[in-house]
Amino acid sequence: MRLSDVRPQKGSKKRRRRVGRGISAGQGASAGLGMRGQKSRSGSGTRPGFEGGQQPLYRRIPKLKGFPVVNRKKYTTINVEKLASLPANTEVTLTSLKDAGIVTSIKGPLKILGNGELNVALKVQAAAFTGSARSKIEAAGGSCEVLG
Repeated sequence: MRLSDVRPQKGSKKRRRRVGRGISAGQGASAGLGMRGQKSRSGSGTRPGFEGGQQPLYRRIPKLKGFPVVNRKKYTTINVEKLASLPANTEVTLTSLKDAGIVTSIKGPLKILGNGELNVALKVQAAAFTGSARSKIEAAGGSCEVLG
């Protein structure tokens, strides 16, 4: 066997189709691109994602960090460190915090966050608790009650 004998296997190589070279070539005149229009003209046509002037999908959807929550729950939040100033065995609700002046405005149901330390046993009634807030209240000898 010589280097001059090496050939590709029969049927593995096909000749390329020459389009737009007359009626007898099989793809004459419009070269399989149709009659008229942007996609039949020479050049690249349109870029990927182009929708004919309509606002394309990648610009219609919200940008960065996913979609916003449509009906987002808004809470009046307060940290456990603010509750430390209350006397022991006090029943803590949103209205009692407003009366005490700890909360200035009510923006929704009460949510207790876990920043700070708590040494006083309190009976806290709120719509939601973070895990750290719940553990700090219960470690101080208090109780957490979730309101519906």
